[in-house]
Amino acid sequence: MSTRGGKISYQEFLNRDYRMIHASLLPEQDFYNSIMLGDISKVRKLCRDRFHEKEGLGKLAEDNLQNIKYHFVITTALIARICIEGGMQLSESFSMSDYYILLADQAGSVEEISELHGEMALAYTKRMREIAGGDTFSRHITMCVDYIMEHLDERIRVNDLCGVCGLSGGYLSRLFKAETGVSISRFILIKKIETARNMLKHSNYPIMWISNALAFPSQSYFTRVFTKECGVTPGRFRE
Repeated sequence: MSTRGGKISYQEFLNRDYRMIHASLLPEQDFYNSIMLGDISKVRKLCRDRFHEKEGLGKLAEDNLQNIKYHFVITTALIARICIEGGMQLSESFSMSDYYILLADQAGSVEEISELHGEMALAYTKRMREIAGGDTFSRHITMCVDYIMEHLDERIRVNDLCGVCGLSGGYLSRLFKAETGVSISRFILIKKIETARNMLKHSNYPIMWISNALAFPSQSYFTRVFTKECGVTPGRFRE
């Protein structure tokens, strides 16, 4: 994989050769992050691949159906905890996980488990979107938020968003602040820091690579902003 002078793009991070690393660092990195951020369109895309056909699943049982059930339980438990970190009430998150794990236990085929996996992932994602207030946004702001979430690997400008939603810069900036409570630039920064936190927790990539992957102008700037937002440096946060 080319890193272009030590740099790795966000998409390269998401699409890297997972056969070279442990199964626990499969595309779940992007998957879990998208659920926590309430990115419904992204989770739908990621769920197109059937759960029981994923590469890298370990052998937890001799029986194939039981093996997939065990992996479903692990995935659901991880999602439940990640959503708690993202703001979901502990009781609600665990109640949802209990519900889907019970359904998985009753499933009679790996295909049923795969269908249930997609249903479970979208249920958590939609709930996280509600918690974040995503469902209260107008059509124009929803379009902008969706664009931001899908382009965190780029330097997103107000003009880019104007092209997406068809509004003027001044009007869009006022509308965005009124509906989200923060400016466009602040919203983008918050989402990039949230993603950086997740990448630091669930991957071993160097901090410089994460900074480049999220289109920060330099590692020093990324470190300064991250420290201001999180109270600790990226290195300390990973520790």
